Amino acid sequence: MTLAEALTRIRRHDGALNAFVRVFDPPLADLGMTGPTFAVKDLFDVAGVPTGGGARTPLDPAPGRNAVAVERLLQAGWSAVGKTRTVELAYGGWGTNRAVGAPRNPWDVNVARVAGGSSSGSAVAVAAGFCDAALGSDTGGSVRIPAATCGVVGLKPGRSLVSLLGVHPLSPSLDTVGVLARDVATAARALAIVSGPDGEAATRDPFDAEAAMTRATGGLRLAAMPQSALDPLDPDVARLYREALDRLGEAGFEVAEAPPPAAFDESFTSNGLLMAGEGWRIWGARIAALAHEMDPWIVRRFEVGREITDERLERAHREREASQAAVHRWMAGFDGLVSPTCPIPAAPFADVDETVSPLSRLTRAANYLDLPGISVPCGLTREGLPVGLQILGRPHDEAGVVAIAVAFERVSGWNGRMPDLSGFAG
Repeated sequence: MTLAEALTRIRRHDGALNAFVRVFDPPLADLGMTGPTFAVKDLFDVAGVPTGGGARTPLDPAPGRNAVAVERLLQAGWSAVGKTRTVELAYGGWGTNRAVGAPRNPWDVNVARVAGGSSSGSAVAVAAGFCDAALGSDTGGSVRIPAATCGVVGLKPGRSLVSLLGVHPLSPSLDTVGVLARDVATAARALAIVSGPDGEAATRDPFDAEAAMTRATGGLRLAAMPQSALDPLDPDVARLYREALDRLGEAGFEVAEAPPPAAFDESFTSNGLLMAGEGWRIWGARIAALAHEMDPWIVRRFEVGREITDERLERAHREREASQAAVHRWMAGFDGLVSPTCPIPAAPFADVDETVSPLSRLTRAANYLDLPGISVPCGLTREGLPVGLQILGRPHDEAGVVAIAVAFERVSGWNGRMPDLSGFAG
């Protein structure tokens, strides 16, 4: 989309949708303003612009440089249109924020619904047509969850492909940088730009989007998580998942129901332990000083980590290595693993229960087990709410994940559908 179109839509509708904490008008660009547009989750540094992190007191009031992922998109000719809202310190899957406000899901004009978290504003910005793509971070599903609930594509690579420099951490052993877009091709091409070595933790070669999107997929073998391993599922999510499996079969994939090893299910709790333990060690001092102005639910989640000893955390990392080995061996027999992204569609804000995390029940495993993953739209519920199909790949096989997603996108019937924003003026 053109910059003029993006800014017009933002001015017309973001007052109601609340996707942005800051709009760049004019946009930020290094090589002119003719390339695609992107938005930046407010956990990523942009030089000279406060990094809010979803908090009242910024994490960095004036960063000296851009996050590597931001800089690479700018150098490739993309234009940044703004910074998007996030769950405070990225610690939550619903997409709520009692500190500075949350975005609204654009698919329901009558009921205020969550966008999913923690990259909530990035998903809303893409779904509403405010930008071509958006950067997000994903520690337990924070790119894929909002992508599913907002009807867009959310691509999370495995670790060591995309630099984390300039991205404020939640859990360094789990954090990844991902991309949200309305179609797989845009997400894949953005990933190609931001990927590659950074001289530190990102050590892999850049992702080849064009090769991935043209890879042959006929006869590939997919493991489909059976209903018994997924329950409880919203009835519409279950129906759309079954239809997605049928379409994958029609597209030439061999789809077989196959429950993954126990370590897959157990990773939900184990992932949460690592997030709390590592997160408290990073943010504990800040929380002690600023808890009075923070979302109380965020404070409670971090405080769980205060009780996790160094010895328990070290053991958790050893247990993770064993779980990864078991699941990686199992994954070697398949080209991908598919499931619903989230077991329920976007909930009304009024119904959110912050004591539970249902939206991340099927997404945390990818981070804990270090598997690449993508959420692609697979239809609408009877209430008109988006549902996502999650595709996980073998370790470091982002190309396989993208190839499967491209093939599914061709037969899904989704075709980049967008919500009607006519009721969201102001």
